[in-house]
Amino acid sequence: MTSENILPSLKSDLPDAPFDVSLRPPLFGEFCGQARAVERLQLLVEAASQRGDTLQHILLSGPPGLGKTTLAYILGNAMGVEVKTTSGPAIEKAGDLAGLLTTMPRGGILFIDEIHRLQPVIEEYLYPAMEDFCVDIMIDQGPNARSVRLNLARFTLIGATTRAGMISSPLRSRFGMNCRLDYYEPQELQKIVIRTAGLLDVRIDDAGGLEIARRSRGTPRIANNLLRWVRDFAQVRTKGVINEQSASQALTMLDIDEEGFDEMDKRLLEAIVHKFAGGPVGLHSLAVAVGEEAGTLEEVHEPYLIMQGYLQRTPQGRIATSKVYIKLGLPVPAPKK
Repeated sequence: MTSENILPSLKSDLPDAPFDVSLRPPLFGEFCGQARAVERLQLLVEAASQRGDTLQHILLSGPPGLGKTTLAYILGNAMGVEVKTTSGPAIEKAGDLAGLLTTMPRGGILFIDEIHRLQPVIEEYLYPAMEDFCVDIMIDQGPNARSVRLNLARFTLIGATTRAGMISSPLRSRFGMNCRLDYYEPQELQKIVIRTAGLLDVRIDDAGGLEIARRSRGTPRIANNLLRWVRDFAQVRTKGVINEQSASQALTMLDIDEEGFDEMDKRLLEAIVHKFAGGPVGLHSLAVAVGEEAGTLEEVHEPYLIMQGYLQRTPQGRIATSKVYIKLGLPVPAPKK
């Protein structure tokens, strides 16, 4: 598959649209990867459409950049309804939530990103809205305070979270479907890269697409961002053609190696081996050693390193596996007793 195989209908008619938004596939048929989750969601859509009913509430979880927001908009397109978007931190008081819910049309979708960051008092208002499609609001204060119940149109709440463990049990139990998105295989990312190249009118071959995909840490958002950089590199250095060689040169220039490790990943692994004798080492000590925030290491760098088998989390701290020593060209030490 090459960029010439991309259907003309995929060409973007919105050259001034934001890069990430303009590349979102609008339909299930154009969404690559996450086959099991997509199959379940398609079944939900088909069943609800046959009944003339609304979708049940859906929770989408997984690392950032895997397509949670994209799937929410695809669901909206599949049901032919409006999608209203907000985020957990943006809803500061109950009135904000009530304003959103009371304006929802029947069958509409309310998408709350980073839903685990909702304040507890906001969650309490959300429970009756999800179960009974009503919301109780307080009017006035003191002796004159009274509760007024507002009936809502039947709607669908789609929540997205990168920290599923931080969602309270009462909120999680009110979602009818829980879909976890996993990292993508290189072949799936290759299709996404080729599709994106077609949208951007970039000349790319299969090998070039696979090279970008292999170094994208299993994440479509990273793959699209790397493609944008490789496109610029190819435009200046290789007459606009992206192949395996030009893609490799461009990504090497960004200090991204063949396994998708960037400079900070390598600094982190080298610090564990050289400064802490392979571990165990605490997160905050490691953060000081590499000059990065502990939260950034834990949420951005560690998940991929753990998934690839380079790092282990233990109660005592982080430990480098034998793969780290092999990658750094060092002899693998004997197991500690």
